[in-house]
Amino acid sequence: QVQLVESGGGLVRTGGSLRLSCAASGRTVSDYPMGWFRQPPGKEREFVAVINWDGAITDYADSVKGRFTISRDNAKNTVYLQMNRLSPEDTALYYCAKSNTKWTMPRRGEEYNYWGQGTQVTVSS
Repeated sequence: QVQLVESGGGLVRTGGSLRLSCAASGRTVSDYPMGWFRQPPGKEREFVAVINWDGAITDYADSVKGRFTISRDNAKNTVYLQMNRLSPEDTALYYCAKSNTKWTMPRRGEEYNYWGQGTQVTVSS
């Protein structure tokens, strides 16, 4: 079993920054890609970013490319999402998740088998 706990969300003004953390416990996640997803109010969950097992490869949704950075510290079993130049469109519940395969960089939520409870990010205009 893997437990994922997100933190770092909050209320921020347009143009501000936040750094989300996702701490994993239980079985190690260091061998697997890890992803961030978000669910805006009244909308479906959407892919944000994914990072491979050693942090060398990343992939981002077009809507966050150039503003968000995903990273990981396998020694701490933690994944991060640095979010800069935030806008009200980034308001959402943010989730981290563990991929169910080691060798792909999935964008579909169905390819992740463990999820955190989420952390709320609210960006005011």
